[in-house]
Amino acid sequence: MPPTTDRPALLLFDINETLLDLAPLRASIERILPGGAELWFTTLLQHATAMSLAGRFAPLPEIGAAALRMLAEGRGVKLSPQQAQMAIAPIARLPAHPDVAAALARLRAAGFRLAALSNSTTAGLRAQLAHAGLAPLFDAQFSVQDFGVYKPHPAVYLGATARMRVAPGQAMLVAAHGWDVAGAGWAGLRSAFVCRGDKRPFPLAEQPGMVVRDLSELADRLGA
Repeated sequence: MPPTTDRPALLLFDINETLLDLAPLRASIERILPGGAELWFTTLLQHATAMSLAGRFAPLPEIGAAALRMLAEGRGVKLSPQQAQMAIAPIARLPAHPDVAAALARLRAAGFRLAALSNSTTAGLRAQLAHAGLAPLFDAQFSVQDFGVYKPHPAVYLGATARMRVAPGQAMLVAAHGWDVAGAGWAGLRSAFVCRGDKRPFPLAEQPGMVVRDLSELADRLGA
């Protein structure tokens, strides 16, 4: 498809799974929950969202460790808080997908403003981007800790665009999660869905403006 002529003023990137490969984290989780990494991830998101709806907030590692302990107990395995934290520790040391660094560099060279927008903690996000070698490619990094709620709450997307002084409709969220892309759209942002593995857009939300196989295709579509 030809490049779009309607250029976003800001590109907001989800981090976990969209830019970073979760394989090391999945392997660590599955040593405790064989075949259960995806269940752990969805359980983590479910309870982070539940806390947001209830007006409560806890850091992502705390929720992730609690979800792991809960699921392990359901299989008859007792984990201490320290054991659970050690199991999820690889989240800070994830590699970038092979297409990511070059595509981000292309977008930055083409004049796009790039910002990270993650459910990770502020310190965790900083560590993740530094470890993956991506930190210099971003103009800003935003954690949900800045806003006190988790994505897909509209306050996260609108807070990030406000801090970047961009109207929501001039920002594009790039993510590999249907719930994330849906939340951005419901908040008035544009979106691009990245088809990592078997992930696809949520059918009950307005469909994303772009559906791409990887970030290289996104850069192509944006004319970078």
